[in-house]
Amino acid sequence: MELLKKKMIEEGAVLSNQVLKVDSFLNHGVDPVLMDAVGKEFAERFKDQSITKVLTIESSGIAPGLMAALTLGVPMVFARKRRSLTQSEDLITAKVYSFTKQEENTITVSGKYIHGGDDVLIIDDFLANGQAALGLVELAEMAGANIAGIGIVIEKAFQDGGKLLREKGFRVESLAEIKSLENGVISFKESVVEEAAHS
Repeated sequence: MELLKKKMIEEGAVLSNQVLKVDSFLNHGVDPVLMDAVGKEFAERFKDQSITKVLTIESSGIAPGLMAALTLGVPMVFARKRRSLTQSEDLITAKVYSFTKQEENTITVSGKYIHGGDDVLIIDDFLANGQAALGLVELAEMAGANIAGIGIVIEKAFQDGGKLLREKGFRVESLAEIKSLENGVISFKESVVEEAAHS
């Protein structure tokens, strides 16, 4: 997705060989035009699935998740990282370890909003080690839902998350795959089509 890659190059800040900061347009400040395009791209990629719900995690997954849900014409549900005082019934929980924050969170959704028979599209901003996505998969499966696929805005392809999810049989669609952040440069993993064009 060229619009996203352009934004990453222009506004992203490489903090280390592992960390890319994109808080000007994705996970603090949000570019609504880009998020609209992201939502439409996810909807296009998963149009062959009969999706009934989009599931994401607060807070950075909400913008791309909402725009995907809007385009698909289905509700979006986000898992909470902290339990609300008003959330007390039918709670489904899973543990998720954040490597970025070096902490474990218990994420929750209400069973009122995800049901057996739902075809769920999971959306998240980043895929690195795959723990957040696996936590969302666990929540959906505990509710009896089917996983239609996993949509990721930015995948760090040099980390194990994508491989782990794909080996478990999940369909993962990433809009931008980073091959490397070495020497402060964002290097994208090229698709098979792009590689063929260069050979």
